[in-house]
Amino acid sequence: MPAITFEEFWSWEAAANLLPEVLGAFFKVTLLVTVVGTLIAVSVGMLLAVLTQVAPGIIARPLRWVMDVIRMTPLIVQLMFASFLVPVTWDLLWVGTAVIGVHYSTYMAESFIAGIRSVDRGQWEAARALSLPQGRTWRAIVLPQALRATLPALGNWTISMFKDTPYLFAISVLEMVTVAQQAGNSTFRYNEAFTIAGLIFLAASLFTAFAVRRLEKALVY
Repeated sequence: MPAITFEEFWSWEAAANLLPEVLGAFFKVTLLVTVVGTLIAVSVGMLLAVLTQVAPGIIARPLRWVMDVIRMTPLIVQLMFASFLVPVTWDLLWVGTAVIGVHYSTYMAESFIAGIRSVDRGQWEAARALSLPQGRTWRAIVLPQALRATLPALGNWTISMFKDTPYLFAISVLEMVTVAQQAGNSTFRYNEAFTIAGLIFLAASLFTAFAVRRLEKALVY
């Protein structure tokens, strides 16, 4: 059996032709979903974490149950379920973004809860001794420290969300991996298409990890 030559395995010309299409899908869909999804996940996750700590048990317990259900069911099932529920006129790109954001908000909420519980009890007692309102105690003392403690975990969840964007194919949203597959189908150059997509994933993940480390150092006091 003859050995496969490098020219058969890889074509620089094909890679150059495929790069704009795959890179365009990255910026138009994959990156957009990740950025907006992260904003949703952080905001909703922090809200869920605070509610589970301050709300009465009649609210906190069902809320934790809902969080567990969302976290323990597959993302792809949630995407498909949501796509069947919404009106057909809704843009599935934004539906998928919202579903991914809410899905990861439950993971980020658990990280926030751990960060909140890591705040020294003496600081809570000092705030009460100074008669600080509960809202100010949370905003000025608890949440800033919880955010610093959970920042590495939040960065990891963001990278995981970024790598889960290919699940959008289940609701017919053409993100980067699906575009790479379609480009491979039309040109029969799958090696180049998926290699380019993989390298873009790697570069974006490394950049995110670097940015999180820099932000973590900047928040240290």
